[in-house]
Amino acid sequence: MKPKDFGYPHEIWTQRLLTKYVQENCIKEGHPELSKISQGTISKILNASNIKPHKIRYYAAKVDPDFDEKARKVLGTYKEVKKLKKEFKKKKKVDRVILSCDEKTGIQAIENKYPDMMPKEGKYPMMARDYEYIRHGTLSLFACIDLITGKVYHKVFEKGRSREFIEIMKEIVSDYQDTKIVATLDNHKIHTSEETNKYISTLGKGKLKFVFTPKHASWLNIIESFISKMSRGFLKAIRVKSIMELKNRIDKYINLLNEEPVVFVWKYKVEGEDRIPGGIAI
Repeated sequence: MKPKDFGYPHEIWTQRLLTKYVQENCIKEGHPELSKISQGTISKILNASNIKPHKIRYYAAKVDPDFDEKARKVLGTYKEVKKLKKEFKKKKKVDRVILSCDEKTGIQAIENKYPDMMPKEGKYPMMARDYEYIRHGTLSLFACIDLITGKVYHKVFEKGRSREFIEIMKEIVSDYQDTKIVATLDNHKIHTSEETNKYISTLGKGKLKFVFTPKHASWLNIIESFISKMSRGFLKAIRVKSIMELKNRIDKYINLLNEEPVVFVWKYKVEGEDRIPGGIAI
């Protein structure tokens, strides 16, 4: 039980709070000998039991009743990628491509109020930056990675609606006119909206197929690794003077990546993955 269940305002137990609770309630619970227990003893007991009530580890709840089946489809699609890569190496052509797509919304266009101080021996061992900044708004990045070639398709908009998502799909369809397209995505409403489905229906049967990750399991989507890396290595520190500058720099960043594409692969093991055949969703 949490401390709040015993009348404390705290959400998690600290060793100090546990010590206080034991000292105050031990007589009532029939253990008067614990009235003088020390925080050090509490610490030893917790360490011996490998219990750390002051820490939180996050987990992903299986909220999708079809989690296993949807996960099988996504992982089966990734197995198909391996086959297509071999085919592409031999023929330089495949009859279908597999993409991993996602959006990063709310990318802030932030300007420094005062200039950065670059590293200087004896003064700044690292870049020094003032805490104050100016906001210029936000942008949304739509991105898809070709899991066979590593090419990143992207578009940057001020809004993140179905119509913007359809724009990047149109560019991809134009690039793969004679090829079937399969894309893994999460369950965001813009991927399943009436507007999006209407667009897909205009392409003809089998031209563009979506494979959805289970709800609350977007970590199964390979592009999450790309967006995480981009956020940590590029977006986190960026400062710009306008929305347009932010857009231009994102465009330039991804264009540079496409000069030497990196093929992202699925590296994580999931229980039962070895028994999943390739191409389930194709």
